[in-house]
Amino acid sequence: MATLSQSQLSLLLFLSFFFTTAFNFAESQSFIGVNYGQIADNLPPPAATASLLKSTAIGKVRLYGADGAIIKALANTGIGIVIGASNGDIPSLASDPNAATQWVNSNVLAYYPASNITLITVGNEVLTLMDQGLISQLLPAMRNVQNAVNSVSLGGKVKVSTVHSMAVLTQSAPPSSGLFNPVFQDALKGLLQFQKDNGSPFAINPYPFFAYQSDSRPETLAFCLFQPNAGRVDSGNGIKYLNMFDAQVDAVRSALNSMGFKDVEIMVAETGWPYRGDSNEVGPSVENARAYNGNLIAHLRSLVGTPLMPGKSVDTYIFALYDEDLKAGPASERAFGLFKPDLTMTYDVGLSKTSQTPSTPSTTPSTNPSTPLPKPTANGWCVPKNGISDAQLQANLDYACGHGIDCGPIQPGGACFDPNTVSSHASYAMNLYYQTMGKNPWNCDFSQTAVLTSTNPSHNPCIYPGGST
Repeated sequence: MATLSQSQLSLLLFLSFFFTTAFNFAESQSFIGVNYGQIADNLPPPAATASLLKSTAIGKVRLYGADGAIIKALANTGIGIVIGASNGDIPSLASDPNAATQWVNSNVLAYYPASNITLITVGNEVLTLMDQGLISQLLPAMRNVQNAVNSVSLGGKVKVSTVHSMAVLTQSAPPSSGLFNPVFQDALKGLLQFQKDNGSPFAINPYPFFAYQSDSRPETLAFCLFQPNAGRVDSGNGIKYLNMFDAQVDAVRSALNSMGFKDVEIMVAETGWPYRGDSNEVGPSVENARAYNGNLIAHLRSLVGTPLMPGKSVDTYIFALYDEDLKAGPASERAFGLFKPDLTMTYDVGLSKTSQTPSTPSTTPSTNPSTPLPKPTANGWCVPKNGISDAQLQANLDYACGHGIDCGPIQPGGACFDPNTVSSHASYAMNLYYQTMGKNPWNCDFSQTAVLTSTNPSHNPCIYPGGST
């Protein structure tokens, strides 16, 4: 039996990964969701939105209410649907089990299972409103809704939760020190016990955008946008964090663990970045919004997870599907939409099923060291720009290898270990990150230290995946 050379084996492993990834990317991804707000007067019809969603990798949609037209339009799409009972509904749901039964019958049973309703959120950021009357009614309302769900034999299929802002934490840095505000701990104990008993997620709204607004240093922006940076070491456990999203989510994980609820899962109910803002707002821009949401999606697709929850992506709902032009507040509040009312993209973050599948790599292993490597027909490889410092290249290398790609070939004994330089190793890792994450322009940015090239950087026995785009 013929044996494969190390370079041939490396390519076969890559091709196996490539075709698996391509197949998966062509399908909707359950961990990528979007918020569908309706504080607007120019939104497209629900049926048009349903068609739009089916053309993307978005696997779940979160509604802030329970709009029957939208729920019905999403029937038979397979898209998971989160519906919401408003803060104003809480008093009646808490005081009257019949009101909860009627709510479930009208908003769930009338559409299920054709419409794939998976979660009911009772209230939105209730605790941080500091309305003690409403806070005291939140858990009874959730219990009554859960009982109503159980009564129609949907227990375990349709879960019940509520959504919190990051302000429920009194401490979030470093992530290992994450703690809930003592003011909310009594209420949270009851809520979390309910969620543990019923298997529902703890839903939270982390926004690195707001973190950057309070600390607008360039290194903080790179940290918030998932771009190469020196990272931040958690003094409590020595873990280096390379992005704010993971740090915020792990702070919530630490807070839950400290209260004894290690088995309650986390759901990111909202996160996003505005593409426009007022002149005095720090951070809004198309470039930053594209970088945050595009890199967030790539991070989720890598399945690397967070340092405290590795190997699995947290269900994450990006804010938002459309702009909401009737919202009050600064201009940024009306500029989070991924899509315009005419259904075109505000900017491309690789969600379209027709644009996200990586193209087939064009390089093939050579069995004869003297055989020249094939030439690509278009720019196809991501490499460092000339003159980039070793420190920056090391940061790029750490970033790429920390986001789910296989850096084994640049380890000792690997096909791409030699030459054993930071520049060579970073070049391989940066290109593999670009190829793996969807071959989008922002995947070959690395804080403006990388460039796309048509010159194949492969060298025997080291094969760089890539080729025509």
